[in-house]
Amino acid sequence: MRRIFITGASTGIGEALARHYAGPDTEIGLFARRRELLEKLAAGLPGRSAVYPADITDVAAVGAAARDFIARFGAPDLVIANAGISIGTHGDELQDVEKLRRVLDVNVAGLAATLAAFAPAMRAARGGTLCGIASVAGLRGVPGAGAYSASKAAAISWLESLRTELAGSGVSVVTICPGYIDTPMTQVNKYAMPFIISAEDAAQRFASAISAKRRLAVIPWQMAIVSTLLRALPGWLYDRLAARAPRKPRDVAI
Repeated sequence: MRRIFITGASTGIGEALARHYAGPDTEIGLFARRRELLEKLAAGLPGRSAVYPADITDVAAVGAAARDFIARFGAPDLVIANAGISIGTHGDELQDVEKLRRVLDVNVAGLAATLAAFAPAMRAARGGTLCGIASVAGLRGVPGAGAYSASKAAAISWLESLRTELAGSGVSVVTICPGYIDTPMTQVNKYAMPFIISAEDAAQRFASAISAKRRLAVIPWQMAIVSTLLRALPGWLYDRLAARAPRKPRDVAI
């Protein structure tokens, strides 16, 4: 049996990942806020599943979910810290600092809590993979999405630190940086999104990167090229280009 735990599992990439991995030989833990969506998803999946309706910012709830999953099924083979939110922000607006706090709490602390809750059992089992979903937005500051970019940059660094801390333990750490994925998070955007792929396609590509135990995977490959070029740009040129980029809506948190 393969044992898998996924956060942010009720919609979007998390749901697609659950459907991708589910099979007669899987035991899957599904964590998200909305119980009804989790239960509907679980009812349609083959194999065994357990639902954990809670907020990812509730560290005690994350820990309780991990303990319950391990007690039921054993140490997981794969944990995917996928839960995340995004909202447009402006760095010169004081009220947006509270948005920043919320985004960091979900996208960074929630990711960290998820992986930390399972790491000891996986270390003891000397195997498995911890995967965190970051974003290409974490590779350079995106105008109008400072909170999201900051959170994903922090997630990338946290995962890199965790990987070095677990070196030699038998536990792998994989960082995935998606570009645009067709999910509720991107469907609010009112601008063109280059190289956008479906959640189902993304799940397959994520799974391939996880199977290969890639340290950092930018998906799709076209965005890997774009992100490499963006990181290579001198600051003055990036500033000039980014200043003209479209902005995410500031009144919708997804």
